[in-house]
Parts: sequence; structure tokens; C-alpha cells
Amino acid sequence: MRSLVLLALLVVASPAHANVEHYAVIVGRNSGAADEQKLRFAESDASRVAELLGEVGGFPDENQVVLRDKTADQVRRALIATNERIRVGQRAGDEAVLLVYYSGHGDADALHLGDTRLELRELEALVRGSSAQIRILVIDSCRSGSVTRVKGGTPAPPLVLSSGIDELASEGVIVLTASTAGEDAQESDQLGSSFFTHYLLSGLSGAADDDGDQIVTIAEAFGYAREQTILASSRTLGGTQHPTFQYDLRGRADVPLADLGAAHDRGRLTVPDDAAWLVVRAPNTVVAEIAAGSRRRTLSVRPGRYLVRGRTREALLEGTVAVEADRETRVDADKLERSTYARLVRKGHGEILHHVSGSVAGPLVQTPIIDGASPCLGVVAGWIYARADLTLSPRVAACRGAFSNSTLTAATDELAFDLRVAKAWDISAFSVDLGIAAGGELLQERFMTRGLAPTRTSTAGHIDAGAGLALPLGARMYVETEVAAQTHFFSIEDDAGTEHMTARFAMRVQLALGIWL
Repeated sequence: MRSLVLLALLVVASPAHANVEHYAVIVGRNSGAADEQKLRFAESDASRVAELLGEVGGFPDENQVVLRDKTADQVRRALIATNERIRVGQRAGDEAVLLVYYSGHGDADALHLGDTRLELRELEALVRGSSAQIRILVIDSCRSGSVTRVKGGTPAPPLVLSSGIDELASEGVIVLTASTAGEDAQESDQLGSSFFTHYLLSGLSGAADDDGDQIVTIAEAFGYAREQTILASSRTLGGTQHPTFQYDLRGRADVPLADLGAAHDRGRLTVPDDAAWLVVRAPNTVVAEIAAGSRRRTLSVRPGRYLVRGRTREALLEGTVAVEADRETRVDADKLERSTYARLVRKGHGEILHHVSGSVAGPLVQTPIIDGASPCLGVVAGWIYARADLTLSPRVAACRGAFSNSTLTAATDELAFDLRVAKAWDISAFSVDLGIAAGGELLQERFMTRGLAPTRTSTAGHIDAGAGLALPLGARMYVETEVAAQTHFFSIEDDAGTEHMTARFAMRVQLALGIWL
């Protein structure tokens, strides 16, 4: 009896965990001020943020306010109304997390919602003034770093991790921005999103879960988003973009924002190491991305079919996989289509390679351009520069032929330079091309007569039209053959000793080994 009484006292004395409600105000607007170019993905980014927060972040639909193409006053009223809902819930003993996300135009002083403005100072006051225990402000707009008043950096890891998204061990404000106070926040046509939001969502889907506990904290998600945004934007004309942060937390725990283990209506997609992976949901929605160096290789995604695209140093891997709810699907790289170098460029995947180049060399045989001569045997060497639309190849070729009759023996050396322009297509394992070339050549004839060996040097020009066939031998090497019909233009001396221009036709066949560098 005494034991039962003691147990009851312990239960009563134990602190009860308050219910944690998650609220979000999510704003996206493509149009800004009249002189600003309309954005393409701000509103769709807002929808993607709302969807993911609802599925893995514990933000139910009834606690989300999603505003697309709205005015500053409508955003202001939504924030005030949400703060009032939070206060009412707290009277019943609830704790609260408030997340405010904005994607659109802005500057160092205000958000630009069409022809209306919401001052950053007012936005920050509405967020900081909320009674929610945790307040998170995420701004994906140009010069948004003026809110944090820092130039960037990486947040220091907290000492302790809260056990889940339904338990709060900290209190305060967290501000994340897509850029510093003097930078533009950029969108990517390839990703169909802004860089920062894309990588933030990728991190929350699992790419940032470095410790593999299926809980993604704000520090983990921001660290991943910042690193990948810097890397991706460093290759753009707009220049490198540096996301910033400001933490003002009381307590020793980081704030969890995604619980991947609790999302039983989603599946898990695991990709191999040694590649950067892009995951695309039909018809053409980029879901997430895992960097090549990420320790965590598993994403939480909705059930369905996905295109997976892996980028290695040497090739592009592509294929489709089916993901089922509450199950893990592993991508088998051996079952994916592999495209190497020039094929990759011709696919038009410019985010990987805009062009590729390398050397090529091999033997050739050319039919004679002088009546009665033997075929010209030699070698060809060149450099190939391949783009998605065409291939350029400067080349040098050298060959030797012979001529002999009852009174005369001669050797003809030919040294030719030309530039070939071709269009290539990939068909099954082979690549075929059609091209034209034009160039000039030096001809040297050595005559053997009466014990003497006089020489004559002349110049010529030629144009070619031909076709090529190439077969990859691995990640870098390939073998190719080319057959070309040539027209040579040069001066010839007739029986009367008069020189005149003539055109002679020839065929050239070459076999070469190439390597992409």
C-alpha cells in the first residue's frame, strides 16, 4: 500500500510535458515593385515549404497560413491573427512554435509585395513580439541579411539536442536569411526554386541529418543549406550568395524542425556514395538534393515514382525508382543509365558541364589526288571541343604517297591543317556525327631522275564533308572512325608549262583514339 501511495506521489510530482503546437505563416510572391523583374519560383517555393512542414515538421494544415500573391497588409493581418491564436492556446497550457517564411523581392529595409512594402523592422517586431516559445523567421530575398546584421558564418553546434519536435528545451528567436545585406538571392531554372530554399528543404528531407537520428534540427538544416548555396551560387553570373543566421536562444538545446521517423505516410530513398544526387518527382518537380560529400544518404519523400540523377566526376547516372510508404528504397547505380563526358554535354545538362574537350590521334589513308599515285598513308592528330549544339575540331594530318612509271619516280608528302565543325547524335552505345571541314596544305614532291632528286613545294586548299562514328571505351576514352569526301584545290602545270588551278577529289578514312580531359 505504501508503495502505491509513493508511486502516486511521484506521478503527481513529475513535471508534465506541455502540448506543443506548431504554427506557420508562409508567404510567397513572384511580383515585386514595378521596376523589378518578376520571379518564377517564389510562390511555388512557399507551397513546397508548407507541404514539407506539414508532413515532417508537425505543422498541421489548420495551423498554417499560406499566402501567395498577397499584399503587405494581408501579411500583417495574418501575423497578428496567428499571434492571437498562439496566446489563446497558451491560456490552455500549450506551448508554441511559430515559423514565418518569406520568399520574394526585398531590399535591406523592406519586403516588396507588389506595389506594397512591409518594413523588415515591423516584420521582425511581429515575430519577436509573439508569445510563442520558439520564433523562427526565414527570409529568402535579396539583401535580407540586414535583419541578422552579420555577414554570415556557421552556427556553433548546441551542447544538447531536444528529444523531438514535440518537446521544447529552448526559448527564443532564430532568424535565417538567404543572403547578406549586400547580396542578391538567386533562383535556379534547373532546380525550379531559389538556391537557398531548395537546399533548406533538401536538408529537412534528410540530407542534413548527419548523425542519422532522423531528427533534423535548425542548425543542421541551415548548415547544409548555407554550404550548398555558397557552392551552387559561386558558379552563377550573380556571384556567390552567403546565407546568414542569428540565434537568440535561452536553454542548451537546438531546435528540431523535422522528425523523419514519425512520417509513416512517406517513404525513404537511399542513394549511393561518391555522387551528388538530384531527386525529381513527376512531371518535373525537383524534390531534394544530396551533395556528394554528405554523410547522410537517405531522404524522406512521398510515395511515388522519382527520377534520380547522380553526378560523379566522370559521368551522369539517370533512372527511375518507385518509393513505397514506410519502406526504404535503395538506388542501385548499376541499373541506371550512364552518360559519359561528350554524351553528357549533348544531353544539355549544363549544370554539370557546358562543354568537354580532349585530344584525338590515329592513322589515316587517303586516296591519291595525283593520277597514277599510290594512296597517301599517314597520321592525324587534333583537339576536340564538344558543346551541346556542335563539335569543333582543329586538326593536323601528315601522309606520304608515291608515283612511279617507266621514266619517273616521285614521292609526295602532304601536311594539312583544317577545322572540322560537326553535329553529333547519340544512338544506343554509339555516337554518330555529320560534319564539314576546311583548311590548307603543303605539298612537297621529290622526283628521282638521272640520279638527281629535285623537289617542288606548293600549297593547296581543301574542303571535306563526312560522317563519323564513335564508341566509348570507358569513362574517358573512346575510339572513332571518320569517312570524308574531299575536294582539293591546287595549281598544276600542263604539257605546255602553263600552271592553272584544278580541283581533284579524294576519299579519306581515319581511325583514332580519343581521350576526354
